[in-house]
Amino acid sequence: MPRETRHRQASSTAARPLASLLAHSTTSNELLPHLHQHALDVTGGSCSLLFQLNPRTGGLQATSGFGLDSLRTEPWLPGSDERALVADAFARRAPLLVADTGRQTPDLAARLGTPAALLLPLIRRGERVGLLVVGFEQPPDASDLDANAVEAADAFMTALELFHLRLADVLQRDVRALLEEFTASLSATLSLAAGLDIFCHGVNRLFAADRTTVWIHDRRARFLVLQASSDPSDIMRGARVAADDAAAPAAIAMRRSRAEILSASEDEVTATVTVPLRGCRRALGTIVFEGARVETGGEIDLLDRADELGRQLSSAIENMQLLEDVMRSRRELENTFDSISHLVAVSDTRGHIVHVNQAFATRVGRKREELINQPLADHVGPELGAWLERHKSSSAERHGDSAITIEVVDPVLKGPFMVTVTDLLNYDREPVGNVIVARDLTPQTRLEAEREELRKRLTQSEKLAALGQFVAGIAHELNNPLQGVLGHLELLRTTGAFPKQLRREVQVIYREADRAAKIVRNLLVFAGSRRLTLRSVSLNVVLQKVLALRTPAHRALGIEVVRHYDEKLPRVKSDPLLLHQVFLNMVMNAEHAIAATGKDGRIEIATSVAPSGDRIIATVRDTGVGIPEDTLSRIFEPFYTTKEVGKGTGLGLAITYGIVQEHGGQIIAANHPDGGAVFTVELPIAPSRTLKHD
Repeated sequence: MPRETRHRQASSTAARPLASLLAHSTTSNELLPHLHQHALDVTGGSCSLLFQLNPRTGGLQATSGFGLDSLRTEPWLPGSDERALVADAFARRAPLLVADTGRQTPDLAARLGTPAALLLPLIRRGERVGLLVVGFEQPPDASDLDANAVEAADAFMTALELFHLRLADVLQRDVRALLEEFTASLSATLSLAAGLDIFCHGVNRLFAADRTTVWIHDRRARFLVLQASSDPSDIMRGARVAADDAAAPAAIAMRRSRAEILSASEDEVTATVTVPLRGCRRALGTIVFEGARVETGGEIDLLDRADELGRQLSSAIENMQLLEDVMRSRRELENTFDSISHLVAVSDTRGHIVHVNQAFATRVGRKREELINQPLADHVGPELGAWLERHKSSSAERHGDSAITIEVVDPVLKGPFMVTVTDLLNYDREPVGNVIVARDLTPQTRLEAEREELRKRLTQSEKLAALGQFVAGIAHELNNPLQGVLGHLELLRTTGAFPKQLRREVQVIYREADRAAKIVRNLLVFAGSRRLTLRSVSLNVVLQKVLALRTPAHRALGIEVVRHYDEKLPRVKSDPLLLHQVFLNMVMNAEHAIAATGKDGRIEIATSVAPSGDRIIATVRDTGVGIPEDTLSRIFEPFYTTKEVGKGTGLGLAITYGIVQEHGGQIIAANHPDGGAVFTVELPIAPSRTLKHD
């Protein structure tokens, strides 16, 4: 305040006691001029200057003055001699007179414009708060200053403490209102981003800022992410900066311990303020106020408010992140629980369901929420329920030391299961329920059946391979003499060089020799001595030729032939002659089975593509007598036949089996549920360009 206005304030100060001023002043700007005037009145000084200690830097900040031509608000950075004088004043806790400011405290002399000054330390509960400096045109008598000067300093100390408490109360109220709004948003949306947007708008009002942003630290990626902004159209939302970026204000501030005024505008009315967000053990991020209003001398109060806001928001963010971590962990556990294919149920000590996985709920046909708190015994079979009850009664004796297992076929759970029950233990290792895991044995049973089938096929193949080597040698040895016998008999028949009464006997000899030769040829085919001539063959065409060949026999036996052909059937890779023999054997066996019933019958032939798309399936089904169950496992063995002696060699199906196997396919015989037998042949589809077509 200029010197010429000082006397106008004196009368008002005298008119109003200090106690009344302290009680009724609403702002520091309203009270401090009166206190400065009072200090000058009781000390006889000409001007005064109030410094407040900045706890962040340890510097003295000029916050108000009286009787000065101008108030310099930059921090006072005393030289070594000046620091010694200031330290002495604080150490003595008493006024200190500087008789020659120009020599002893040149910086202070420049601020006051007086040759002498009185330093009055302001101390609260042993802590430095600030320094009141009174300037004098003429050095006063030090003996007359002590009591009055201390009283003036105490008035300033009381005023600063009062307004500090008032500001703290207002700050707490404002911050509490802002955080309540923030918390309400979190409760409604469980979204940290949405709550922070509301928070940024409130901070803008509280600090009169142009723009407020919140940056959240992603610890795994080591980035700061712009999570929220007071500007709804902020194009930077979602931007990232490296946590160790030395040029990013948000990254720099996160490593600090308290709020800072980072930069001020040219007129020093607004500034950029950064506030670190710190949790209990980690950095959470940064708040950045851009264009925050800074009152002259109000920097310390501004930073105190920012720090308090940062502490409160840090606590809220950390709690929300912990909640998100808990919820994420719970979702992961539930997903893991539901991903288990076995049936899992958790029950309490009463045997009531506490939790089940999706597989269990699906198997019993109920929703999970409907099963909670229901007796577990109501959702399993009686045998399993009784076993679980026995386990519950004995678990107290075993103290959860082991799990027990039972194999049971449960009608409620629909299948065979391997059930394991384990005690559910609390933190003190006391049993508080049971964990039941039921593993469905149906896939395992199916797999074992498939393995057994493969084992039988392998055994059959090994038998055929060993027998084939043996048969091939015998067939070659028999083939040459048989061809000689047939040749000479044919010559005798042609020339008639035998008596007429022996003609019938010779015919019988020729027929039986020819039959023996056919058996030898079949043995050679069975042994694999014939080299395959592979072509791209139409299976439908082969079947048509086979049926055309057997049409007269079908008419004679009263057999109806039903065809179910896939007209778009791909070709198969096969030797057409051997493939013809395969289906001819199967059709003739069907004829014999129907003839054995003494009734008319039906042969059904179907072709289709396998679901896998790489094989063709052909089935031949008859309505004959079927295959005895005790012979199904031996039906493809060589020389095994169910026909009468002299009507079959037992090589037909063995040869068929060998041909199909040699083509990379498989043949299966079974009885049809409606009667008769059904043979299924699977053959690989021919490649599109590598084989000749037939």
